[in-house]
Amino acid sequence: MSVRSDWIWMDGKFVPYDEANIHVLTHTLHYGLGVFEGIRAYQQDDGGGGVFRLKEHLMRLYDSAKMCRIDIPFELDVLHEACLETLRRNNLVEAYIRPLVWLGEGQMGLGARNNQVHVAVAVWPWGAYLGEEGMTKGISVGTSSFARHSVASVLQRAKVVGHYVNSILARYEANDNGFDEAIMLDATGFVAEGTGENVFVIKDGVVKTPSVTNILAGITRRTVIEILNRQGVDVQETLFGRDALYVAHEVFLTGTAAEVTPVRAVDRRAIGGGEPGPITRKVQATYQDALRGRVDWAKHYIARY
Repeated sequence: MSVRSDWIWMDGKFVPYDEANIHVLTHTLHYGLGVFEGIRAYQQDDGGGGVFRLKEHLMRLYDSAKMCRIDIPFELDVLHEACLETLRRNNLVEAYIRPLVWLGEGQMGLGARNNQVHVAVAVWPWGAYLGEEGMTKGISVGTSSFARHSVASVLQRAKVVGHYVNSILARYEANDNGFDEAIMLDATGFVAEGTGENVFVIKDGVVKTPSVTNILAGITRRTVIEILNRQGVDVQETLFGRDALYVAHEVFLTGTAAEVTPVRAVDRRAIGGGEPGPITRKVQATYQDALRGRVDWAKHYIARY
C-alpha cells in the first residue's frame, strides 16, 4: 500500500511529497511525544467527496494534544479546511487522511519544552485495511501476549504516536502466528481492543463491547453503537474475558481504517458458523451507507468537498 500523493500540507502551506521532510533530530522521532488522527473520505453518490465525522476527529486531535501539553499552532477550523483542501489538491474522493502533530528539532532530552510544534496533513488512497476478503468473509484473530497499556500508565483517551509500539508488536506477533489481527487484553485479563480497532461480541442477540475505561473510545465505535440503537438493539458496555469471544455467535471489529470488519475465528475457534452473522452484516451495510450519505440521520456527519 503506497502512501504517495502529490501534495502534503505542512505548517500552513502545501509542499510536494518529496519535499515534506523533517530533521533527523526531531524530538518526536526519538521519544514518541506527538499526536495524530486517522480519518477517511468517501465518494458520495453524486460523484463528489465527503469526509465522515471530520470535526469529531479533529476535536479528538486537539484533546489529545492538550492532554500531552502540546499547543497546536492552528485553529481547528484551519485544520478542517486543510484536510479538505489537501484532498482537493490531490484529486482524491476515496482516501485516508492523516493529520499529525509533532515536536521538531532544537532540544533533546525528556525535559525539552521549547521545540517548535509542527502540523501536517497527508492523504492517500487506502482500501480495506484488513483486506477485501476479510470484509466479506471475516478475519481470523488471536489474543496477544502483549497487554493493552494500563490506564495508570498512559493517557487512554489520547491518540499518541508512542502508544502504538505495543500495537505494532501485537500485530507482528499475530501475523507470525498465522492470524490476520490481534486482540489485546487489559492488565487484568479482560478483552480490551484490537491493535487499532474496538471489539464487539454478540451472543443470543445481546451485543457487548468493552467499556471505555481501558480503551481508546473510537469514533467508529460511537457510530456503530448509534446504528445499533437506531435498529432497536441495546449495546452493553461492560467487562468480559476472552471466553466470551470463544462462545460468541458473532464478533466484529470497528475502526476508521478497519470500518466494520467481521471476525470468523478467534484463537482458531470458529465464531458462529465461521462466517459473518446477520447483525454484523446489517451493521456493516448501514455503516457503509452512512459513509456515503445514504442514511438521512447521518448526513450531518459528512463534510463535503
